[in-house]
Amino acid sequence: MRFLLYNIRYGTGKYLNQPMKYLRGYLGQSLDHIHRIGEFIKEQKADIVGLVEVDLGSFRTKETNQAKLLGELTGKHYVSQYKYEENSKYMKFPIMRKQGNALLSNKKIIAQRFHYLERGTKKLVIEMETEEVTIFLVHLALGGKTRLRQIVELNNMIENYKKPFIVAGDFNLLWGKEEIELFLKAGKLQNVNNRREPTFPSWAPKKELDFILCSEDIKIKDYKVLRNTLSDHLPILLDFEIKKIEKEKISENK
Repeated sequence: MRFLLYNIRYGTGKYLNQPMKYLRGYLGQSLDHIHRIGEFIKEQKADIVGLVEVDLGSFRTKETNQAKLLGELTGKHYVSQYKYEENSKYMKFPIMRKQGNALLSNKKIIAQRFHYLERGTKKLVIEMETEEVTIFLVHLALGGKTRLRQIVELNNMIENYKKPFIVAGDFNLLWGKEEIELFLKAGKLQNVNNRREPTFPSWAPKKELDFILCSEDIKIKDYKVLRNTLSDHLPILLDFEIKKIEKEKISENK
């Protein structure tokens, strides 16, 4: 199987080489550029795609839901959710209330759940289950202390999970990979990026912010940090398979 993780920055990557790129990248139009991202995703031939920073219908995209559009462009099912809870103060602002994350899948989606961590502004976790594997897609807080508390909550979420799973997303580890060392050990997780290649910013990568973490019953076959500047983050492409012993267990439990 193949999994692609990509923070697409609301599809506004066309502003990366222009003055005031961060502000224009946040507020800029993205409808044309999102088609380029769709073509890129399609070329990777991934079975499942985790997308962080997706516009679900603001003025950036002329009210087009990017998750739905990318699902159509790539021929995949999609799951999406708003980044903030309905009672959040951020939902009062039109552009922010349409910010979210999403998953695309060739595989049949048998369950989807949306969790909001107790702490932080960025606290959505999308859980999407297929027959073979479950994906937990995250986008963690910028504040270090809050982020560490979120990682503890994530560990509580997955510690008794029986099925093969992947935790992936933009972890915002501004203090370094050491922030998740205990999480990796406690959850018996594998960080696919064993060469510790940086993923941000895309034009001159220096920080490792994006992670794909696999449960121990997943065999990592290959991975690549892909070089392109369609967004300010670099995508990560993972080839994996479920270990045979786990396949037999899944059959027995049906």
